[in-house]
Amino acid sequence: MSLNVALNLTQTALELGLISALTVLALFLSYTMLNVCDLSTDGCFTLGAAVGAYVALAGHPYLAIVMAMLAGTVSGFITAFLQTKMGIESLLAGIIVNTGLYSINIAVMGGSSILNLNATDTVFTKMKSLLDGTVFAGKEVLFVAIIAVALVVIFLSLFLRTRIGLAIRATGNNPDMVKSSSINPVRTIIIGLCIANAFTALSGCLLAQSQKSVNIDIGTGMVTIALASLLIGGTFMGKGKIPTRAIGAVLGAFIFRLVYTIALRFDMPAYMLKLVSAIIVIIAIAGPYIKDQMPMIKRRFGHRREEA
Repeated sequence: MSLNVALNLTQTALELGLISALTVLALFLSYTMLNVCDLSTDGCFTLGAAVGAYVALAGHPYLAIVMAMLAGTVSGFITAFLQTKMGIESLLAGIIVNTGLYSINIAVMGGSSILNLNATDTVFTKMKSLLDGTVFAGKEVLFVAIIAVALVVIFLSLFLRTRIGLAIRATGNNPDMVKSSSINPVRTIIIGLCIANAFTALSGCLLAQSQKSVNIDIGTGMVTIALASLLIGGTFMGKGKIPTRAIGAVLGAFIFRLVYTIALRFDMPAYMLKLVSAIIVIIAIAGPYIKDQMPMIKRRFGHRREEA
């Protein structure tokens, strides 16, 4: 593999990793901080892509980002409402919303399963025109992704220090204590899931605009990818302050995409890529456990050798 090919692969992995890192940061808020496993992520990601593409096609690429995030907020509210007001378990609530979003996403896309943005202005084409003639020409996707991720990391770092942010963290750690402290866990869950799903929809919107197309399956498997990236990042920066952990989540997204991109270079059949994702997830989840068990395993092998 030549140096140019390696650099191109790294740039591609970094661009896709940063865009998907927005979904990872969403799960960092909902799964890590709030302790809610939101399985509506796949549908919400597609919703953000569909709404963003629809508004961009109308000639408003910047408004597309805002509308996508608003759509994600509504999705998060419905998921939280089913949990907190309808007595539905969080996992089931996410599955129900994800199922319903499939039909809604098709409706947003005008009954079609594909939207083409090739002839449409996007935030990336706008950034490209700004970077033309500079040393950063051709890096518009990277620039937009870095700006988006940086803003979200800064927001989370500041938000989780506020009173409501601390209440969200407390709800995830000990909901019973939160109730006894006169904090309404219903409110914290709703706010947390609304913000998290807004980030997920933003991720979908940016991916759609960067790829210049949307299909109904664009969000398939995003919850698996995001959880794996979150766990990978946790092995590197799982402890420390919120900014450090958030940066770890972004790093995990890049590592996942890098491994995925390298796998594509081996001319692997398309149907094997899901298996690659599953293996990465297994390693990410089981890796820390196996690492903790290694001293015990070594002791067992040592005893067996002594007995032999």
